[in-house]
Amino acid sequence: MDKDKLYDALGELMYVVSKADGEVQEAEAAKLKELLAQHPWSAAIQWSFDYENTRNITLEEAYAKALQTCQEYGPSEEYVFLFEVLDAIAAASSGKDVNEMTVIERFKKELRAHFLEEDLSELTEE
Repeated sequence: MDKDKLYDALGELMYVVSKADGEVQEAEAAKLKELLAQHPWSAAIQWSFDYENTRNITLEEAYAKALQTCQEYGPSEEYVFLFEVLDAIAAASSGKDVNEMTVIERFKKELRAHFLEEDLSELTEE
């Protein structure tokens, strides 16, 4: 899988966190642009975020798609950047909303569990 798909997934997840409290707020979108300005693939991530913001897709569908893509892509140093951005987005408007934090923690937990499961299955195959 190429990095383009991973960056699409990161943008999708950033959208899900932004929208988890009911709407993508201006402060969240501005914080995202600010943080992405420092990232080499910022245009691809921003495009994905903006695209999801214009679609009529449920947050659960966008979340599931992003999770599946990240699971298929495998471990990446990009996840450190992702979680920093997600926390900053959540804090950007009126502090961290419980719904936003729930999405972030759920994603971390499900991604970590997938990679642990994958590692264990590789160990038992040897």
